Amino acid sequence: MNSLAATSLAPRAEPLPPAGPPFAKKLLALGAGLLTARATRRLRLTHPVAQQEQVFSSLTRQFSGTSFWRDDGISPGLSYERFQAAIPLRTYEDFTAPIERMKRGETGVLWPGRCAHYAVSSGTTAGRTKFLPITAGMIAHFQKAGLDSLLYYTARVGHSRVFRGRHLFLGGATTLTPIAESQPFTAYAGDLSGITALNLPGWVEKHLYEPGAAIAQMGDWPAKIAAIAARTAALDISLLAGIPSWVLILAEALRENSPHRHPRASHLQSLWPNFECFIHGGVPIGPFADELRAALGPTVNFHEVYPASEAFIATQDAEPAAGLRLMSDAGVFYEFLPMADFDENNFANLGSKAVPLAGVKPGVDYALLLTTPAGLARYIIGDIVRFVSTEPPRLVYAGRTKLQLSAFGEHVIEKELTDALTLVCRRHRLSVANFHVAPLFVNSSAGQTRGRHEWWLELKPSGSPVPPAAQLAAELDAELKRLNDDYEAKRLGGGLESPLIHLVSPGLFERWLRLRGKWGGQNKMPRCRSDRTVADELASAAGSANPDKS
Repeated sequence: MNSLAATSLAPRAEPLPPAGPPFAKKLLALGAGLLTARATRRLRLTHPVAQQEQVFSSLTRQFSGTSFWRDDGISPGLSYERFQAAIPLRTYEDFTAPIERMKRGETGVLWPGRCAHYAVSSGTTAGRTKFLPITAGMIAHFQKAGLDSLLYYTARVGHSRVFRGRHLFLGGATTLTPIAESQPFTAYAGDLSGITALNLPGWVEKHLYEPGAAIAQMGDWPAKIAAIAARTAALDISLLAGIPSWVLILAEALRENSPHRHPRASHLQSLWPNFECFIHGGVPIGPFADELRAALGPTVNFHEVYPASEAFIATQDAEPAAGLRLMSDAGVFYEFLPMADFDENNFANLGSKAVPLAGVKPGVDYALLLTTPAGLARYIIGDIVRFVSTEPPRLVYAGRTKLQLSAFGEHVIEKELTDALTLVCRRHRLSVANFHVAPLFVNSSAGQTRGRHEWWLELKPSGSPVPPAAQLAAELDAELKRLNDDYEAKRLGGGLESPLIHLVSPGLFERWLRLRGKWGGQNKMPRCRSDRTVADELASAAGSANPDKS
């Protein structure tokens, strides 16, 4: 599994890993203990700003040997001040031409050497498909950041027992597809989690990784979940990682098919006694937290990570309220553009507004910029972050630059919508399957004289009574007023009407995701937009479902 190659092999039966911990596994646990002790010291003594300066120097030295960046003015020893003044902010569209050259096999374009592998990403904004270069430098980054993240967990809980069991990752398919061929060179594309799974260190693949090579290839997610449940029910799983919605589906499949010695396991810890860590990231977990706790087990530790297709950005090193620790020494250089200065029509003139880690302030919303070993510099990935502290640097993911509600000047971000919904649903013991929020514009012919937010909300069946949509709307309105001053001002000033809630039939969001080819894997539902692109498609997909508008 250590070499990247296109494959279309059908899933095959694989031998299960050895039942008892062999000597090598015990040695691994011992090594993990030593690494945990070292990580504890590192977290206490590191100097992240100095680490970022070293990363910047290393990356610009590599960039200076490439045709694109040499022409753009990057040379060895370039100062950050000169970099900030000379190199413009860029989106993916600005890199499409050099990436196409790389896909055809041209060497030294954005990064030294050739790049044969590309992570396919379209994010959650319903935009064009992106082909992000996965160079050897990026593989090294993901390997280091992934291991460091796990060591941050063991340092936090004070032991390394998680290394004694198997680690189950619900990632994308490892099958790669040829996307460009120029003999004797062929470029391949696939899911990032699949590409990284194909490049696991040998000791991880042998002693930790599940669900095994054959199942990892599968792209049919319902079939993949069934195969994972059948394979892992009798294994000693100590760690599980994945998107919450699919983790809940896997938990149900495992409970339904648990071995006879565990008849109808009530939660996964009753099936896997040594299961202690659930790694989650990529989507806010709030609406799913209570259901996940019930499905996974009472003492499972939740460990949050902040991964993106472009880089592994941050990971939990303390209690959730403290935010996520920026991974300042994993080979990626970060910059932060205040959202007060963000203007997607004027990126060329915003380079001087962005600041490095040394210049950030807590409580300010920033658009995140990355310079990476993929050869991308000052790349606007579309995420908004907010620092909780700067010493050490800890942040929270606040949403997407394109996935926020500001059609009426209310400036509501994804995190605030999610936090409000989590509080309301927890109050009524409701479980969220999915949701989306969009603006509903003035329409005098339909009697709509003021703008308002329109919520599409799918709840899971439960024993709790569901309040009327109008009551949920009033409670969400009150929470958003509390969380967002601009929203409160617009509501009190009469510029925004109270929200409208649609309680939709089960399966609506699954139909939408399937229609867009986004069902399964690491795909995420866009939670909000300032236009009606998604909302109108949901309305069309609802068909005769007659959403509740009361």
